[in-house]
Amino acid sequence: MHSNILLLITAAIWGFAFVFQRTGMEHVGPFTFNAARFALGTLSLIPVWWWLSSRSAQASSSKVFYYGAIAGTFLFAGSTLQQVGIQYTTAGKAGFITGLYIVIVPIIALLFGQYTRKETWVGCAFALVGLYLLSVTDDLTIEYGDTLVLIGAIFWAGHVLIIAKYSPKVSAIALSVVQFAVCAALSLVVALFTEEIKTDNILLAGESILFTGLISVGVAYTLQVIAQQNAHPAHAAIILSLEALFAAVGGWMLLNEVLTTKAIIGCTLMLLGMVISQIKLFKIPSKIGEKPTIS
Repeated sequence: MHSNILLLITAAIWGFAFVFQRTGMEHVGPFTFNAARFALGTLSLIPVWWWLSSRSAQASSSKVFYYGAIAGTFLFAGSTLQQVGIQYTTAGKAGFITGLYIVIVPIIALLFGQYTRKETWVGCAFALVGLYLLSVTDDLTIEYGDTLVLIGAIFWAGHVLIIAKYSPKVSAIALSVVQFAVCAALSLVVALFTEEIKTDNILLAGESILFTGLISVGVAYTLQVIAQQNAHPAHAAIILSLEALFAAVGGWMLLNEVLTTKAIIGCTLMLLGMVISQIKLFKIPSKIGEKPTIS
């Protein structure tokens, strides 16, 4: 129950963060924005890391940095595609499309020879129909921003799998600090070559950077790592999928975003698909030598 509450808080923070990610783009470029917010998230957790490491034995630094570098690279790819794409779509749509990583996770597991439940395919069908209604235009092309966010969802799925694999092996805070630092560094390198970085513009985007850096990065991502140490993977996926709903609510409340009836139906089908992919509707056959399922 404790882990589920943490995951619900995480989903709410991430959902409303889409609003600030959009408003931040009014003043700075996507790479500058990500570099600033992930650097802020890193700095906010260093004192906590130091305090916890002084009170308990931690995993070897080599493992923390190795795992963190892998997680940070996937975090960079996902956050970059999301941040660039959100300039060309709404906060609500970006939230629902990003949430597709819930369905993508078990599909990726197929590449490793692991069984994927029937519910996943049913959920995927609902999600694809919903994506069509939400993002495909009248000339049967998917909007540019939605395409970038959709590709980013694949990297978010990879990030979830990596966190699930490594978070039980090392300090959650240490893993968070390292992955944030890696993401910030990669974003800064790209920003230096592709964007004009001005202090005045960063200050104008200060409110958005503070929320997404301290709350969305420093607090929410860390809550995710801590919660996933004990939460059931399927339960975690369902709760985190509510991020999409919070994003739509945040876009409506703070940005006056309004979804068309077609888009609302699409969002409903996508959310339904995310939930169906994580619950058991069909009896799973039990055969000798059958590989375990991935929720």
